[in-house]
Amino acid sequence: MSLPPARLMLKPAQLRLIQQIAETGQLQMAAERIGMTQPAASRMLAEIENQVGAQLFLRQPKGMEPTEIGRAVLRRARVILREMFSMASDVQALRNGFGGALRVGAVTGPAVGYLVSAIREIKQGAPDAEITVDVMPSRELLQHLAAGEMDFVLARILPEFDSRDFNILPMRDEKVAFLVRSTHPLSRAAPVTLTELCEQEWIMQQRGAPIREATLSAFADVGLPEPRNIVNSPSLLLTIAYLAQSDAVAPMSEEMAELLIRPPVGAGFAVLQVPHEIRVSPYYLLDLRRRPLSPLAMRLREKLVMLSESPVRDTFGQGG
Repeated sequence: MSLPPARLMLKPAQLRLIQQIAETGQLQMAAERIGMTQPAASRMLAEIENQVGAQLFLRQPKGMEPTEIGRAVLRRARVILREMFSMASDVQALRNGFGGALRVGAVTGPAVGYLVSAIREIKQGAPDAEITVDVMPSRELLQHLAAGEMDFVLARILPEFDSRDFNILPMRDEKVAFLVRSTHPLSRAAPVTLTELCEQEWIMQQRGAPIREATLSAFADVGLPEPRNIVNSPSLLLTIAYLAQSDAVAPMSEEMAELLIRPPVGAGFAVLQVPHEIRVSPYYLLDLRRRPLSPLAMRLREKLVMLSESPVRDTFGQGG
């Protein structure tokens, strides 16, 4: 009497034997392929047929041929074995950092300056890896990281967060550049003083944003008040659109400005030359101490560190 289908639980080794018998037509050859002796393979086949409750193969002069029930079992066996092989491949890929999913975040500068290149290199060897990138200010990034919603972030450390919760790796600081449209009246003047810039129209990130605060500090350092004519916007897209239609000045990282003025983007902007460098506080690569990184996250993290230590970069970014 055959068992109910729900009780028919064949082992992977049994499924492989069925598959090899069907492919070779010979019990001896099938046994050799899976590393068994013929008597052991014969006993295993008898056990399988006893579990199924029917004969799976007919012993013909030219070899073993599957019965109708044997063909039905074989169809399922092949599907199961393919899935098991895929599962093994998936596990191996995950263990080696070539698969899986991760979510990372960054302020705009390193997102454009490093993450783009690092992710491209990772995806070349791991096209199935699912990588999500969020670009936002440091405060929001740290909130997501502290909640365990991101694997790691490139951000600045803020006083309201306990730095003891994070593994901290210093990265880089950023140099501020003043971007204008290429036809701006000051675009060909070199250098442009902060006194001249004080009376210009500006579009800046909100108060507290590192690049804005570094810009305003530069005016204060030379005894100038902050510009009065300012449009506030955290949106890079709106900033670019506003610059394109006005004579406003926008402070942003040197890397982001270079991205906008150099090919292949070449968006019709220019960087004003100023006599003194303006730099922003450094950002860090942060991950949670309590949450070990996955192999995929470790591979991306290592790639970011390598790129940050390289003196040459092929992409550029803006800080936040």
